[in-house]
Amino acid sequence: MSAPLPLRNIAIIAHVDHGKTTLVDQLFRQSGTFRDNQRVEERAMDSNDLEKERGITILAKCTSVEWTNPANGETTRINIVDTPGHADFGGEVERILSMVDGVILLVDSSEGAMPQTKFVTGKALALGLRPIVVVNKIDRPDGRAQEVLDEVFDLFVSLDANDDQLEFPVLYASGRNGYASDDENAREGTLTPLFEKIVSHVRAPDLEVDAPFSFLATLLDRDNFMGRVLTGRVQSGTIRVNQPIHALDRDGKVIEVGRASKLMSFNGLDRVPVEEARAGDIIALAGLEKATVAHTIADPVVVEPIASQPIDPPTLAMRFAVNDSPFAGREGDKVTSRMIRDRLLREAETNVAIRVTESADKDSFEVAGRGELQLGVLIETMRREGFELGISRPRVLFQTDDSGARTEPYETVVVDVDDEFSGTVVDKMQRRKAELTEMRPSGIGKTRIIFSAPARGLIGYHGEFLSDTRGTGIMNRLFEKYGPHKGAIEGRQNGVLISNGTGEAVGYALNSLEERGILFVSPQDKIYEGMIIGENAKPDDLEVNPMKSKQLTNFRSTGKDDAIRLTPPRVMTLEQAIAYIDDDEMVEVTPKTIRLRKAILDPNERKKASRKKEAA
Repeated sequence: MSAPLPLRNIAIIAHVDHGKTTLVDQLFRQSGTFRDNQRVEERAMDSNDLEKERGITILAKCTSVEWTNPANGETTRINIVDTPGHADFGGEVERILSMVDGVILLVDSSEGAMPQTKFVTGKALALGLRPIVVVNKIDRPDGRAQEVLDEVFDLFVSLDANDDQLEFPVLYASGRNGYASDDENAREGTLTPLFEKIVSHVRAPDLEVDAPFSFLATLLDRDNFMGRVLTGRVQSGTIRVNQPIHALDRDGKVIEVGRASKLMSFNGLDRVPVEEARAGDIIALAGLEKATVAHTIADPVVVEPIASQPIDPPTLAMRFAVNDSPFAGREGDKVTSRMIRDRLLREAETNVAIRVTESADKDSFEVAGRGELQLGVLIETMRREGFELGISRPRVLFQTDDSGARTEPYETVVVDVDDEFSGTVVDKMQRRKAELTEMRPSGIGKTRIIFSAPARGLIGYHGEFLSDTRGTGIMNRLFEKYGPHKGAIEGRQNGVLISNGTGEAVGYALNSLEERGILFVSPQDKIYEGMIIGENAKPDDLEVNPMKSKQLTNFRSTGKDDAIRLTPPRVMTLEQAIAYIDDDEMVEVTPKTIRLRKAILDPNERKKASRKKEAA
């Protein structure tokens, strides 16, 4: 067997939209992983539809390139892990860093170090990894490379970086245009300087090849043919196909015993079967049915588990219920509680940040996760698969401290807004019990404001924030801690317009309802009793008849028969709808439609429930 290639394992850390996945595309092309004439989708690493649509990386992915140094002809195998940049998927990031020996910290030449960068970089520095800093999008007209580098240095100091880590190499790059250089004025070239820096600066894995096999499961997915597939780095020894193995939990207890039925390494975007893997290799392994993330897979002689990060607890929960609206089953083909249960349990099996609990009536499930975006992605995925669901308002998961006092999750919120909107944002955030921790100008008429806010107060705020800043504001959130309960927080100020019957919306009726508030439906839309068709201008809920037709008479009146002109209705995305609803409301989600409704459709039953709640 030929000697293995020299090996480097690296992760790329960056905030959302700083160009990480685009840079990886160029690394593929310039290493020869993709042929020059090969048609490859842009942002090839963002493989699922939602990732492509939203322009974010949701799932961590491993890939590999082989780069030959033009100076000496030596080929090095570089395993690259593309990590999620959004805080809701931060649970993946911490575990991934245990697989690598170095990190590339990618920062935008204009936006600089962002909160997610701080979170992941802190984890990387704590593990002793030495970063390579790449200032990306160096060709931006509003770039400020030197200021950004100063911010990165200050960030490293605040995160207790050691002297070795503070001596970080810097490259200036444009991922889209495929060049990197140590000269910030360069505007052309190749990524050779980046490849050279990876090989010279990142240590080769220093692991025991002759010890018994051990492997820490870091990522988990399911394959229709192979079953459960665990991805991670071989920490010691060598593994061959069909070798006996067992799985240990974090306490050293044996979870299951089996064989490594299949081993795969990474080549470009593909997983390719291999006969053996050795210490330092990042591989995917099949053959076990119970082992999960943070478990140690090892030779049966190994009894000590590899130290691993515990899985972060969920902070937010939603109720996923069977769709019981009058229109149930018209648009989706997966509507029963058994189908929903099987799908959620399958999700919980591979997505370790999600926890599913079945209700006593078996018709609904509480799904707990790391944030609104993570649960929103799950709901959107399910509706595309043909599911119909009723979704409740998100609620935060409280805890109690050592003295028995109630605590709740807090988030660090970093807001970049035009100067003229900063006062409005500060006022709205303080109403939601947020504390202002920092406020400073960030150049070009913008202000950066940092808050510590209870997660409860942020539910539903993002849409309002975009309206208040006329779409120009940028808000980033990051889990901070569990802190003291902040008491009551004001919710939605307006009531809703509720349909009092079932049928089709009529333009004549909607025209007269426009003065009552903002409509969510158009003429000919199908509606039912208890469905929310608009927002009331006043704080109370109001039952209305959107199906009322004009009475026909023999008399013609001048000017009254002109064509009705309606204001276009407010159309909400899934996330906006979930954030909008109140505790007694739900979102009906089907493959084609998103509707808002009252949880109890019958008006008499609704009044009874309201009286009971007030009495309690």
